[in-house]
Amino acid sequence: MEVIINSPETPLLSSNDHEAVDHKPKLTGMVSSMKSNFFTDLPQKLRSKIDPENPFHLDVSKAAGLKGDEKEYYQRQLATLKSFEEVESFIARSDDYIIDEKEEEEDRAERAAQELAMQISNWANIFLLALKIYATVKSGSIAIAASTLDSLLDLMAGGILWFTHLSMKNVNIYKYPIGKLRVQPVGIIIFAAVMATLGFQVLLVAAEQLISNEPSDKMNHDQLVWLYSIMLSATAIKLVLWIYCKSSRNHIVRAYAKDHHFDVVTNVLGLVAAVLANAFYWWLDPSGAILLAIYTIVNWSGTVMENAVSLIGQSAPPEVLQKLTYLVLRQGGDNIKHVDTVRAYTFGVLYFVEVDIELPEDLPLKEAHAIGETLQIKLEELPEVERAFVHLDFECHHKPEHSVLSTIPNDL
Repeated sequence: MEVIINSPETPLLSSNDHEAVDHKPKLTGMVSSMKSNFFTDLPQKLRSKIDPENPFHLDVSKAAGLKGDEKEYYQRQLATLKSFEEVESFIARSDDYIIDEKEEEEDRAERAAQELAMQISNWANIFLLALKIYATVKSGSIAIAASTLDSLLDLMAGGILWFTHLSMKNVNIYKYPIGKLRVQPVGIIIFAAVMATLGFQVLLVAAEQLISNEPSDKMNHDQLVWLYSIMLSATAIKLVLWIYCKSSRNHIVRAYAKDHHFDVVTNVLGLVAAVLANAFYWWLDPSGAILLAIYTIVNWSGTVMENAVSLIGQSAPPEVLQKLTYLVLRQGGDNIKHVDTVRAYTFGVLYFVEVDIELPEDLPLKEAHAIGETLQIKLEELPEVERAFVHLDFECHHKPEHSVLSTIPNDL
């Protein structure tokens, strides 16, 4: 396969769901060759920016004289080369990979830390809810009440996420033959939908107070002291929890982190609105509540959409397909005549991958099976892949083997 790398029209490694790669490239030194050719064929205005001591490093963002599309093109090409290098490193590492006791211990420690983060978050939500209920009673502020309702739903939603986590750990392979990883985005969708609903409810209450033009009573000195103490303490606790949870690789813990960050924002805005309303104009309190409500709706509605899309089978981006195609070509060996299809799509957090390859018609079944099985194992070892299906064929010039349904059959 001829690779043209100095044209913005051509990617480093093109792939198509329906057309076979008719000429498999020679893979010996493929990445280093592609990288060398790419940097050699760069225009002079880019080559002048290359560090002589590091000839394969280029920061396109600092290059002058490039249009926006040109910068994007070269950044994509560099990212593609980097992903191919990651594949080479992954193959070399996995060939000699043996899980040792140290790695197992580190994995157990990481899972324990993730569970601890969830438990601390849940207990903190219980404690903060009690504090905010007291602050609401003392202050009578609708903005503080909105923050209190948020803490109540934090507790409920935290229970949803905890149940989701436990549900994923206990899998009956006869009832759920491909596991229960999809419980995670479903749980996050329920969590986010509850939070967005809260925002809508607060919006209605605050708007009603503005329309009715009924100012709330002023807070005295003692009430203000309680308000500051409780809300600032709650904000500090949530800030610490956000910092603790945000670095986790677990999606559920990161959902907790997003909620903690959201609470920091709502606590600060709620406190500012309540204090300003008490000192100056009463309508600042419901106005602040409306801003919080809009922020809540927009923020969590985006989370709903993000996780919903992951469940409907959206195709992986081109850079992921290129990485998978390169792995197929690199791992498949000389017996692969053509790569017919490389397809990846979301089915939860991770990708499902389908690969169709053409092997020689006279290749023994035992060897063909070994090629397909090895390729499947390598694909499923990628961290972004949950399951891979490798289909072997003796020719690739045929109609697609699966149809895409646009309606649900009436007899179901």
